Amino acid sequence: MSAPLLEVRDLAVTFSARHRAELQAVCGVDLVVEAGQLHGIVGESGSGKSVTMMAVMGLLSSGARVTGSVKLQGEELIGRSQRFMRRVRGARIGYIFQDPMTALNPLLTVGNQISEAIRIHDRKITRRSADARAVDLLRLVSIPIPERRATQYPHEFSGGMRQRAVIAMAMANEPALLIADEPTTALDVTIQAQIMDLLERLRAEKGVGLVLVTHDLGVVAGAASAVSIMYSGRVVERGHVDEVFAWPRHPYTRGLLASLPQLERRLARLTAIPGSPPPIGNRPAGCSFHPRCTFAVDRCRTEMPALRRIGATEAACHRAEEFGPLATALPSEAPHAQP
Repeated sequence: MSAPLLEVRDLAVTFSARHRAELQAVCGVDLVVEAGQLHGIVGESGSGKSVTMMAVMGLLSSGARVTGSVKLQGEELIGRSQRFMRRVRGARIGYIFQDPMTALNPLLTVGNQISEAIRIHDRKITRRSADARAVDLLRLVSIPIPERRATQYPHEFSGGMRQRAVIAMAMANEPALLIADEPTTALDVTIQAQIMDLLERLRAEKGVGLVLVTHDLGVVAGAASAVSIMYSGRVVERGHVDEVFAWPRHPYTRGLLASLPQLERRLARLTAIPGSPPPIGNRPAGCSFHPRCTFAVDRCRTEMPALRRIGATEAACHRAEEFGPLATALPSEAPHAQP
């Protein structure tokens, strides 16, 4: 059997902090992405989603210590030189950053920035050919009049067009893996739909593997085939998106889904998860989610639950077997009931 497109095993990221102990931002993350698959990574701000992806790309600062394994098409990336990683980034892995305005150089035309990304990885291509390829890429991402748009600067593009230009740049060298970090943030729902349609088209037509980092559960439900839920630097639940969303086994996943507005439920206030995520330098003992969890028992406060298979999904919760599908309310789900 061929190796997965991306295989992450026991990935941990620790930052050194002045005058205090090291801070572990990511704790033992596992992730597998197959070619042509869209894998969603969901969690609140500070859960470790972007840090995990930056570690995969080798883009973290020198103050970060990364351990574990990251294999791209069977080839180990952890511990490789920056020279090697520069050949990987952009050529084999494309990255779509959160803010398209800061990801683009305001002093260069959009076409020049895309052609530069092409020429960096292909020294034999001529400037004319690279410029023509940049126009083709803008056309691929549905930017109108790409010949003229290629000569314009980022400030002359709308937010949605800048995001498409960043996607075009990420696809410039036809990478096998594309990491999209909040690609629909700050875009209106119409442009969000267009960006997701574009990513889906790239996945279907080019066979690109996609990792979608997002807060938007609706986007994941509509586009992804697999999902990993992160909380406080760990994956707390993962599996096929239909299984996880229909029968979530972790209270955090259930809380995220319950907080979504629903047309059939007319509530005066939206349901919210109480409290806030713990800072990485002050995580509680046991399960990191237990201070916010209405189902926590004494074991949750002292023992960190391992990620284990429960039915069709994997969850890191001591009470995972007690939760029923979201369509039902089982007696065993009573808050603070002893297992």
